[in-house]
Amino acid sequence: MKSFNTIEEILLFAINSEQESVDFYSRLSAQVNNPEMKQIFRQYAHEEMNHKARLLEIRETGQMEVKTEKVNDLRISDYVVDVMPSPDMSYSDALVLAMKKEKAAFRLYLDLAERAKDDDVKAIFLNLAQEESKHKLRFEVEYDQNVLKEN
Repeated sequence: MKSFNTIEEILLFAINSEQESVDFYSRLSAQVNNPEMKQIFRQYAHEEMNHKARLLEIRETGQMEVKTEKVNDLRISDYVVDVMPSPDMSYSDALVLAMKKEKAAFRLYLDLAERAKDDDVKAIFLNLAQEESKHKLRFEVEYDQNVLKEN
């Protein structure tokens, strides 16, 4: 795993990760045929862009606001199979893909926080992990309400 020597390196890594998420959701939006799904993935891309903007602001100002709150975990992503993006994927498959992506990002930031030697650096990673956890929960709730309850 990559090691970081400065908060600047961490922020650049996180900014790049958020841009990758923007690109991921933008690609998903372009790949799906369902207009509702297109809109949903555009919305997620926009939210990830807002996270990137927040990280850029932290980088520019040096001011970091860290909020800690407990985020529930329905653990649905632990029990669904991996799917590959495709133009005709179902809404449920798209949600599974998004859950898995957010779970991977969450784990990455937790691992980075665990390796951080500096408390400020650890706080940044824990805050980023918390954000990814919220995203995953949102996808899990959507999956629970619109996929599991239909079956």
